[in-house]
Amino acid sequence: MITVNDRTYRVPTEPTVVFTVDGGDPDYFDDALDRGLMPRLAAMLAAGGEYRVGASEMPSLTNPNNLSIVTGAPPALHGIPGNYCRLEDGTLELLNDPRFLRAPSIHAELTARDVPTLMVTTKEKLRRLLGHGGVPSVSVEQVGALPAYGIDDLAALVGSPPPGIYDWDASHYAMRIGLAVFRARRDLRLLYVSLTDRVQHAHAPGDELSDRFLVEFDSLLGEYLDEGFVVGITADHGMNAKHAPDGSPRVHYLADILEKAGITVDAVVLPITDPYVRHHGALGSFAWLYLDDRVGAREVLRELPGIEEIWDREDAATLYEHPADRIGDLAVTAAADIALGSREADHDLSTLHGALRSHGGRHEQPVPLITSRPVTGPLATRFRAGIARSRDLHDLVLNQLPVSEVI
Repeated sequence: MITVNDRTYRVPTEPTVVFTVDGGDPDYFDDALDRGLMPRLAAMLAAGGEYRVGASEMPSLTNPNNLSIVTGAPPALHGIPGNYCRLEDGTLELLNDPRFLRAPSIHAELTARDVPTLMVTTKEKLRRLLGHGGVPSVSVEQVGALPAYGIDDLAALVGSPPPGIYDWDASHYAMRIGLAVFRARRDLRLLYVSLTDRVQHAHAPGDELSDRFLVEFDSLLGEYLDEGFVVGITADHGMNAKHAPDGSPRVHYLADILEKAGITVDAVVLPITDPYVRHHGALGSFAWLYLDDRVGAREVLRELPGIEEIWDREDAATLYEHPADRIGDLAVTAAADIALGSREADHDLSTLHGALRSHGGRHEQPVPLITSRPVTGPLATRFRAGIARSRDLHDLVLNQLPVSEVI
């Protein structure tokens, strides 16, 4: 047993993999299962696996949720409340550097005990965070060697060169890397594979490319099952259309709106901000405001259609379990079809993959929680009641499933 961030985990004795499907809204899985597009997943569930919906962290974004999943802890403990934030000294930072982390991952603690682990990510921004603590790690974005396991050329091991980070099948290449490394080194015990949401940002459930994505995911899932892996599947966040029927984006540009009302704004920080601007143009359904006149700002924002939550820093830190020193004076969330921006002039939407689809708010917080075996441990009641969280998934697959049982 190991203890990580006040939670105890069994050391895996079987190969175990957790997939985080970036933007993997439950609607994608439900639609694909209903139409028979995922036969391996369906068979896994029919043989005793379980599928429930749980909650991700807020804001429903990539970095805070991946870190919560691998640490089993909320952002208040691991220190990453968004993809981007303003620090106490006023500097704006992409939260891609391990120096911002305040808690170790489960994988780092297992690695320190010589348990073979591996982190595979699609995006390089995540690899640096997830690989912290000496965890062997690789990204599709920068495929190279994996010296910890004596692998000089991962692309050669996979058998093909990596796709581009904006290619529809970049996520599947991450899954193939995990399989290739396992087949070369069969003693791997805990593997984490984090995908990218390029497809989900551009295509709704039932769209042709979404179907292709899920069909290929299902095929590779089958390969993991055939290799004897215990499997857990979740998502870092869901996804919703943030546009009108004609494709025009539905956005409240908060700095423009507040300044027009005579309220001075120090900064609007959009925690969805990351290097992948073609996905979302830094527009999501969550924002932090830095300003003095909280009361006046609240009055203005309450009048905007689709504004759902406005919390002071102190309340937001409690309700969202955030580090108070890395969030704004106000935290604002929006409806499923509304995105929040800073100033209209600051956002270039000309390079988007299509009409704006994004995330960050409450409506993208529900995520799938899927296990390849029945949940039998103490978390079973919470899991089946739909109140488990994505940060519980490692607890589920390591502690709550039957051991060495072939379903």
